[in-house]
Amino acid sequence: MVCKKCLKRAANGRAIKRALKSELKSLSRTRGEKRSRVVMTGCFGLCPKRAVTAVSGTTLARGEYLLLADEGQAAEAASRLTARET
Repeated sequence: MVCKKCLKRAANGRAIKRALKSELKSLSRTRGEKRSRVVMTGCFGLCPKRAVTAVSGTTLARGEYLLLADEGQAAEAASRLTARET
């Protein structure tokens, strides 16, 4: 899930969303899993200045929010968002 408000406010929000979608797609292909999707949500209440807030069900359960400042961080974020809880 990605905050819709953060994407609008970030200068490179479109690029971050595109990179995250691409990374999630490639991860699901290599792992042979069902494809993960990017879902736009409302505000999480963090409102970073120059970043986009992203979470998954697993990270949200741990109280962990990911802040993506640029599209270069998409690969790391995708792996953390799709990691299984142990």
